[in-house]
Formats: sequence, structure tokens, C-alpha cells
Amino acid sequence: MPKVIPVSFLALGLFTVTFAVNLQAPLYDAYAAESNVGATAVTVAFAAYVGGLMPTLLLLGGLSDRSGRRFPIALALILGALATALLVQIPSWISLVIARFMLGIGTGLATTAGTAYMTEILGADRAKSAALIVTSATSLGFGGGALATGISLGLQGHTLLPASYIALFVAAPVLALIALTLPRIDKPRPVSLLRLPVFPAGTWVFGAAMALAWSTTGMTIAVVPLELAANNLGGWTGLVIFLAIFVGFLCQPIARRMTNARALALGFILIPLGFLVLLAGVWLKVLAFVLLGTCITSAASYGFTYLASLAEVSLRAPDDRARATAGLFVYAYFGFSLPVIASGALADMFGLLSAMVVFAIAQITVTGIIVLVWNQRSDPSGTAINAG
Repeated sequence: MPKVIPVSFLALGLFTVTFAVNLQAPLYDAYAAESNVGATAVTVAFAAYVGGLMPTLLLLGGLSDRSGRRFPIALALILGALATALLVQIPSWISLVIARFMLGIGTGLATTAGTAYMTEILGADRAKSAALIVTSATSLGFGGGALATGISLGLQGHTLLPASYIALFVAAPVLALIALTLPRIDKPRPVSLLRLPVFPAGTWVFGAAMALAWSTTGMTIAVVPLELAANNLGGWTGLVIFLAIFVGFLCQPIARRMTNARALALGFILIPLGFLVLLAGVWLKVLAFVLLGTCITSAASYGFTYLASLAEVSLRAPDDRARATAGLFVYAYFGFSLPVIASGALADMFGLLSAMVVFAIAQITVTGIIVLVWNQRSDPSGTAINAG
């Protein structure tokens, strides 16, 4: 079988798994209204995704090494469809929490197995190309789900069964069956199912950058839409979430031509800059600034930082890519959840805008500390400047 066929179907499967993750985002306020809950509850539901994903990364790192790469990907596709079906049958905040938890499990299974599988199909000498395909597919999926639901709602009017949900129900089972028929490139190993992630030496800064970048994306996806809705701009939520990820996808080919360290350094500049522009847009109620700031943070989070980090850990752990990828996502989803929950709590106490201001101050401070420590630890032969 030509490599392009399994590569294409694997990329489509990863796209669909992540497509399901933010599919329900434009309806967060509707689910919250069904249960009469506030901003803290919405951010808790949003972060329940991480509650499912983190144990999967921490405790099931050996699943794809033991069972093969195909089964975890197929299972992730089915979980995405089931989680979305739950929201259709029982639209409420509690259902949103459960669904997000299930989606987290699916993402944890698919991203670790998928990254390793893609590298095995293309060959270890093309690890960075494999990382580019995986980050492109997942970036389009994370952003495309929200956009698809936003468009569906725009065409259908308010509904809890948008056409985007139906598309997932059709595609996921088909792709799950296809995933199980893909060629078995890897050789299953008799390892323990419960294998902790690994953190390759010299990659701490890439993990820290992922935590910082994805905390910003989490704010854009979970908190900014609430502020938009409060300003009668809720119809733009799908586009904002799409831009929060899609622009990063467009930047990935540029990041690929840079060394991993230089791409990471550029990300450190763009992350706080983008959020400040976004904050100014919310403060001044200027939608153009909100969209521009979202694009800048996207370039950092899902473009330069994401690709550089995924490629770096893959290069540094050639014999343990699935577990190394899991380690990277431990960093990323720590940032994706806790700061967002804290901001939701602050929003209920002091208002959404005040919570965003506090987040911006913390973000700039942490960025400065990470860059300072990174520079101090770098040396002429060091890990910070050789990648790529």
C-alpha cells in the first residue's frame, strides 16, 4: 500500500477526533442556561476535558505500544461520537462535563498513538514531517469543529442538534472501521499497560512553553466567548475559536523551516502580545482587535510553539515517542485547564474583564521567568539552540 493512503486516513482520523473536541463550544452558553450556572461552571466543564485526558496520558502510555496504534485511534473516534450524542440526548451542564471528560480520553488516546504511528509510517528520518502532518490535522480539527457548529447555527438558527453534530455521527464510525484496517507498521511490545509519560532531557522549556501557550488558547475558547456573548457578539464565537487555532496551522510550514528553538523563541514573543491585543479588543469592544489578537496567539500556540515542541520531543525520544508525546501534553493540558478554571472563578467574583486582566499580568510575568531561566541554562553545546 502506498504511504500516502495510510498517512491520509490517519490524518483524517486525527482531524475527526479533534473536530469533536470543540464542536460544542458555540453552545456553551445554551448548556449553561439549561442548568442555570455561571462562568465558573462553564470553565469547569471546559476543563473536564483535561480530567479525562490527563489520566489517559499518565496511566495509559503503554496502550498503543501494547495493542498497536490502530485500536486507540478507532476507540477515540467512537468516544467522540458518543460524547456528542450525549449532549443531544441530555443537553445540560452535567452532560457537558461528562462529554468533555470522554473527549479528553479520546484525545489522549489518539494524539499519542497517532504521533508515533505517523512517524513509523513515514520513517524516523522524517520525524519533523510526521509532526507537521499531525499538528496540521489536529489544529484544523480543534478549530474546525467550533467553526462548523457556528456556521450550522447561523444557517439553522438556534438548535441543539446542529448539522455539524450530524456530520460527526456519520464520519466517526466509518473512520473508526478504516483505522482498524490500516497497515500495522509497529511491532507490539509486551510492555505494561500502565506506563508513565517520559520527559526527554533538555525539553522542559518546550513543555513550559506549551503550558503557557495553551493556557492562552484555553482562555480564548472558554472565557472570551462568554464576554462576547455579554456584548451581543456571541455569533462570532465559532469564528474566534476557529481563528484561535487555524492561523497557527497556517504558520506551521514557516515554523518547519526554522530551528525548533527559534520557533519557540518567536512563540514566547507572540503569546503575550496576542493576548494583550485581544484584551484591548474586549476592553474597547472592538471586534477587529479581538480577531487580530486571536490570530496572533494562534500563530504562537498552534503554529510555532506546538510544532517545535512536538518535533523536539519526537527527536529526543526515538524509541519512546508515544510516552514522550504524552509527557509533552501533560505540560500543555496543565496550562489548558487550571488557569482557565481560576479565571472563571475570578470572573464570577469580579467580572470577566477583570479576570482577563489578571490573566494577562500573570501570563507576562511567567513568560519573562521562563525565558530568563532558559537563557541562563543554555550553553554553546546546549539543547536550547541545536534543535531542528
